[in-house]
Amino acid sequence: MRPTKSVRIILRALAGLLLVLGTVFVAAPGAQAATTVSDVAEALKKSPVYVDPEMRGEVPDSERAALVKDIKDSGKAIFLAVLPADFPKQDLFGKLRTETGITGVYGVRVGDQFDARADTSVLSEAARKNIVGTVQGLDAPAQLTKFTSLAASNAAGGTAGDDGVSSGALIGLGAVALAGGAGAYALVRRNKRKKAEAERAALDKLRVVVDEDITAFGEELDRLDFHPGEPGATDEMRTDYERGLDSYEKAKSIMASAERPDDVRGVTQALEDGRFSLAVLAARREGRPLPERRAPCFFDPRHGPSVADASWAPVGATPREVPVCAADKARIDDGEDPAVRTVDTEHGRRPYYDAGPAYGPWAGGYFGGGILPGLLMGTMLGSMMSSPAYAADGGMGGGGYEGGDQSGADFDSGDFGGGFGGGDFGGGGGDFGGGF
Repeated sequence: MRPTKSVRIILRALAGLLLVLGTVFVAAPGAQAATTVSDVAEALKKSPVYVDPEMRGEVPDSERAALVKDIKDSGKAIFLAVLPADFPKQDLFGKLRTETGITGVYGVRVGDQFDARADTSVLSEAARKNIVGTVQGLDAPAQLTKFTSLAASNAAGGTAGDDGVSSGALIGLGAVALAGGAGAYALVRRNKRKKAEAERAALDKLRVVVDEDITAFGEELDRLDFHPGEPGATDEMRTDYERGLDSYEKAKSIMASAERPDDVRGVTQALEDGRFSLAVLAARREGRPLPERRAPCFFDPRHGPSVADASWAPVGATPREVPVCAADKARIDDGEDPAVRTVDTEHGRRPYYDAGPAYGPWAGGYFGGGILPGLLMGTMLGSMMSSPAYAADGGMGGGGYEGGDQSGADFDSGDFGGGFGGGDFGGGGGDFGGGF
């Protein structure tokens, strides 16, 4: 029995459909969509090393696992990608950095070419170029391993300091290992948590010293014993006194709401303003010339505004001029030691400038960032404040590099393309794969 006309039409349609599908599967068995920058970025958010399926012959899973472990152990924000030779190279780094949105060092091998880019807050341009030049010409596993080692040893995020907290923890506060392949986002979350813990510990250490300063300033106000309605009081005197009171209240308010060590700068700035106002008020009441605005006494800001500069040198360092109060100037002139502010450390009482980087925000509020590194040159605190990592972070949690934290698309595009010959992959003058 012949099938009806309608059945024959349906069978012909099914046969045509099967023919089309068969052609697709025969022509491209196991075919998959080409890898895109977005695919690579998503993969790097989950693991710091991405190897395109086409490149697993050059970098097998065992080599990839070893690279992941090396990066985890380093605690640095390093990302590696191994891509086929026909992968689109135009503006690759800029696109990749935008898609991942994570601060760090990015090394990419496309075919047999290799180059890298990095946020300069993490790795300087000079260091990047030197490292890339060093690893050129190696096979893929050796190249990526050596690059990881060099990047880890040069990238921001440091070693343990004398106070038991790493300088990276106090400045970058973010070098932590990836846990069980949890990926870059897990690193960011854990990094934020570790950063917050370290900042709380540093703030607690500072709180003791700052509270002493606030208390000392309150005692100065009491000793002044000024009454706005007292005989001889002028409007200028009342204004000076009000400024002193306002500074006192401002210092207490800022400290009460402080959440990060760097917030302490506002406290000591307010106290420095207040002490100068009281010095002006005292001069008015005593009929003396008004004092010029000078930095506070270097040896202890509680001594009040300085009156002169004196030559002083920390042990084993060169002399420099530091601002001193009248009492400390007299001591130095008489060959005696100045009355230096000391703070508690795990090694006992030490001068604040030899007690570690935690006191940077406290001192910075009194003296300002411009003159302080020069005053502290040759001391522990001075050495920390002159380091590139401290400068990048602005001291304690100043908002710089945070060990691979998220910045989204908010980064300097010059670090990842435009500033290096237009961002093309290939060519000279710093373009990908050339210029070295």
